[in-house]
Order: sequence, then C-alpha cells, then structure tokens
Amino acid sequence: MQVIVIGANACGAKSACRVKRLNPKAEVILIDKSELISYGACGIPYYVSGEILDEKALRETSFHVVRDEKFFTDAKGLKVLTRTLAEEIDRKRKTVKVRYLDSGKGEEIPYEKLVIATGSLPRPLNVPGVDLDGVYTLSGLSSAIEIKDRIARGEVERVVIIGAGLIGLEMAEAFADLWGLPVTLMEFFPQVLPRNLDPLLSRMVESHLREKGVKVLLNVKVKEILGKEGRVTGVQTETELYPADLVLIAVGVIPNSELAERAGLLVSPNTKGIIVNERLQTSDPDIYAGGDCIEVTHLVTGKKVVMPMGSLANRQGRVIGTNIAGGHAVFKGTVGAFIMKCFDLAVGGVGLTLNQAKTEGFNVGYALNNQTERSHFYPGAGIAFYELVFDKKTTRVLGFQAVGPMTDGTMARIHAVSSILPNNPTVEDLIDLELAYAPPFNTALDPIHDTAHVADNIIKGLFEPMEWDEVIRRLREGDAHSLIIDLRHPKEAEFLLKRYTNVRQILYQEFKYHLHEIPRDRDVILICNSSRRAYEVARILKGSGFERVYLPLGGLSFPKRWGEEVR
Repeated sequence: MQVIVIGANACGAKSACRVKRLNPKAEVILIDKSELISYGACGIPYYVSGEILDEKALRETSFHVVRDEKFFTDAKGLKVLTRTLAEEIDRKRKTVKVRYLDSGKGEEIPYEKLVIATGSLPRPLNVPGVDLDGVYTLSGLSSAIEIKDRIARGEVERVVIIGAGLIGLEMAEAFADLWGLPVTLMEFFPQVLPRNLDPLLSRMVESHLREKGVKVLLNVKVKEILGKEGRVTGVQTETELYPADLVLIAVGVIPNSELAERAGLLVSPNTKGIIVNERLQTSDPDIYAGGDCIEVTHLVTGKKVVMPMGSLANRQGRVIGTNIAGGHAVFKGTVGAFIMKCFDLAVGGVGLTLNQAKTEGFNVGYALNNQTERSHFYPGAGIAFYELVFDKKTTRVLGFQAVGPMTDGTMARIHAVSSILPNNPTVEDLIDLELAYAPPFNTALDPIHDTAHVADNIIKGLFEPMEWDEVIRRLREGDAHSLIIDLRHPKEAEFLLKRYTNVRQILYQEFKYHLHEIPRDRDVILICNSSRRAYEVARILKGSGFERVYLPLGGLSFPKRWGEEVR
C-alpha cells in the first residue's frame, strides 16, 4: 500500500508515522513545501521571546534529535520530500502532481490512500501596505526566525501588533518582555481575547498587559499600513498614526483547503474547512484530512467549527493513521479547551463564552468566583478568577473560564471541566465532581465546586445578582437610592468610605447586631473581597424580610483587577 501525506507538521507527521508503525510494509511518502518540518508551532512565541534559545528545539524529539528529513527517513521509515509543492490531486487516476521547488521539475506520484494536512493560512487584512518589508504574519517557523533575526540586528525599535487574540497576546509578551520593545496592541473588538474570554475576565488580562507596558488599543480599525522606500514606518488607524519598525498581523487563520476544493472534495461554504466524517475521511473515502484545514463538530452546540489547535491536530493524526492501517478510530469533536501564558498570568477556557451561548439561543446565566488555588493557609497561595456559563433552565454547563497565576492551577481546572463537558454535565454534576485535595495543591472545595455553588444559588434564586459596572456607576454618582455596605474590616473599607458618600462599613461577623439600622426603602448592595461574606449577609437580610438586597458577583477583587478605583 502506498500512502501520500501532504503536510509534514502535527497532523501529517503523526498520521504518517502511525501508518508505518501499524503497517510496516506500507510505503508512506511525506510531502511538504518547506524544509522545516514537524515543529512545535505553538512554541514559536517562546522562541521569539528567547525563552527557547534555538529554533531546533522546536523540531527536536523529547530525546533531543531534530525531526528533519533524515530523521523521518532513518528512524521512521518514511520517504520524505521537503521543498516539494503538491499542486493537484487527480482523484480519478489517484495521483498527486508535485513540483520540486529547488529544481522546478514536476512529477505525478500515485497513491492508494491520501492524507491532506495542509494546515491553515493567516487571515488576510485587507488594507494597503500589508506587503511592505517589516510586515509579518506568523505563518510558520521561517517567519519567526526572520523576525527574531531582525530584532537581534537592532532593526526594530517599535512594534505594532494588529489583533489581540491568543497569538497577538503571546507575541506582545515576546517582544516586550525579553527584548524590551515598546508594543502597541490593536484590536477591532472592544476587548482582548474576544473569541476566548468574556469581558469580566478579559478586562483583567487587559489591565495586566497595561501594567507590563503594552499599549492596548480597543475598538480600533486599521486604515493603512504606511511605509517609506518599501519598508514599514507605521500603522494609520481612523484617528491616529502609530510609528512602527515591525508590524505583526495576527487577526486569525483560515483553513488551507484550496487543494482539496480543486480536487472536488466537499468543503464547507461556511467554515471553509474540509468536510470529514468521524473517521476523518473526506467525501472521497480514500482521502483523509485533519488538522487546521478541516471542520469538526463542536460538542456543546453540535455545530461545525474550525478549531486550529496543535493538540487536536495530533489526536486527529493518530485517528487517520489507525484507519488507513486497517483499524477503527474516530474523532468525535471538540469543546475548544485552551490555555495560554500572558506575562504573569495563566489564562484558559473551555466550551462557550457568555456571548457565544447567548448567540446559540441558550437561556444563559453566569457565575463568578475568586479563590486561592491552594488552601488559603498554605504559603504562597495565589488568587485565581473563574467564570462558569450555564443554562438557567436546564442547569447544563456550557463553558468555563479562568485567569490565575502562572501555575498549573488554571490548566488543572480547565482539564477537569473539559473532560466532562462532552457529556453535557449540569451544575449539579460539577458540584459532585470528586477532585483530589491536599493543602499544597488545592482547597478542600475546589474552585470548580465553589463556582458551581454560586451558579446553583443563582439558579435557586437565593440572592439577586447585580453587575459590577452598575455598582461602580452608583458609587460614582453617589446614588441616594442605594446603600453599599462594605463587610470588610474597617481598615480595608477606608478607601471606599472616604471616596464615596453612599458607602457604609459594617463588620461581617457583627452584622446581625445592626439589622435595625438597615433601610428598607433603599437598594442594599453588599460587598466584600470575594462575595462569600456578602452572600451570607444577603441571606440574613432576605430571612428578615428585606426585598431590595443585591450582591455583585465575584467580590471586589474583580473590579480591582480591572484597574477600577475600588479597594
């Protein structure tokens, strides 16, 4: 059996090696237009930053052998054709027409089974100047090497990044942290990570970026990239010019499905991804596809999406290799779990954001929680922030997000939720999760549990939530119809008491002695650092017949992390 694999990175290399392991007699030909193959693309920002010193580290195995053409030939038994462009697939004759880029010669290679793993392409930014020298997309390792070399030669003094998604934020850190370059980060939408986080957590990330010296510009539309003598000099928005010696366009990716489409394979008109079944076969059963170029099922909505992630591509490669070798494996879909480093923060999420859930028509609610990642009494326990998105009618869990210190805590919680999200868990299922506990690692009730408890209390109507933006508005306006009661220690409450006229401090543990002082004709808003004390006092007031009692979710720690003047 002769198998051709087009694309020699995550999915392609994995599927080729899997076929060969399961069927050593198969002839497997691995084709890629680049000579840099099988590299960890997700490590590129850390190579640019200098945390990974040599680009070869991104191409090494765990035992430090470079995964180059010779490695795949000698160790894996593959035939490898680098610097080779797959130009056309003839499904009737079952051949792939290739062109060898160094010689310019062409050839037709027959196949019995074919794998398309052509990845993705940077989403184009349709403005003048994108072709100027010094304007980049992070389209591959070669681009990263060129960017790093340019900085090392001292040719870059100011950087503009267009797009504040995952790559944009990771590259902002790469430029600013090691190289100390002034970075301007531009985003069309009103928040950073617009496709990944809801605003309540995104604002924390934005504030952290600003603390680290990144100039963050939101609601920005780029009008033109300017240059002089063919070299970039700046970015012109609708309102202002921002000088730059290097511009990185990071506005997303699109599936590289053109080769498949020209071959007559079914490609989605909506996602532009190649259509595959669970065995990752295309509309031609002898042709498989995987990685960034395909569409997959979102296991929360049931809809087809493109999810360009290296973790999924590797899993898909194994499924493809197994099936070609005569086995049976399926890829059911994705819940979109992600994790990223942003300077001193770990940022992660899984499932749907609040806005995405609303768009899908769910009767959506959300819960917020801030909590130490380890037992509060254990030295060095850091605070993390959590959001749970759920359906208020069915209590089904729809999504989960976290922002915390640069530890493994955020990833652990994302992993736990992502492992059960395909099974349509409810809020009650999260409360029932059995999670390991010891003070150096966790709290007795994991943050997942406590965030689910908040959701459960909301669903059961045990308190009335109020948005923090509304609380802050009432503070600033001195709203006479509202009384904000700070339940913290008097020393903690000093700032709010001095700054705002409608704030009163009552110590949480002494509140029952002050019940007779609480007005019934004003909105009573209860605040503390985490909202735990506020919730208990809200229950006391409700039990005493008070009706206008409100509780902002997540505690004062949320707006503090946004940079608001509340402390």
